Amino acid sequence: MARLWQAPQLLLVILVALMALTYQEKRKTFLSVREVPASEPYVIATMQYVINDFNKKSNDKYNFRIVRVLKAEKRITDHMEYHVNMEMRRTTCQKLETSNCSFQEGELYKQIECFYSVFVVPWFEKYKILNKNCTDG
Repeated sequence: MARLWQAPQLLLVILVALMALTYQEKRKTFLSVREVPASEPYVIATMQYVINDFNKKSNDKYNFRIVRVLKAEKRITDHMEYHVNMEMRRTTCQKLETSNCSFQEGELYKQIECFYSVFVVPWFEKYKILNKNCTDG
C-alpha cells in the first residue's frame, strides 16, 4: 500500500523540480557587472546607435547630441548589456542635417537626462533598446 502513494509523490517532486529549473532558466544571471569608461569602443558604438534612434523617433524639429555620459555600466550574460546615464542637448541641426551642429542657446535651449539599457552583440553590430527613460534636465 505504501508503494502506491510513493509514485504520485515522486511525480510531484519531479514536476516541482522541472518548474524550478524552468524559472531559473528564464532569470538572467549576470556573469559580470562593471562600470566602464565612455571612451571604450563598444560604448561609443552603442551611444551612436542610441542617439541615432533617439533622433529618429523624436518629434522634435532639431537633432539632439550627447553632452556627457554620466555613467556607463557593462553587464555580461549570454550577451552584453550597456546601462548608460547621459545628458543630451538640442542642436541647431534639423532632422536631415548631421554635421557642424552646435548646441541651441536662448529660447530653443533644451537639455534632457536619459537612462538607456541596450542589448548589444557588438561583433554583429546588433543593438536593441531594452529600456529608456528621458526627463527634462
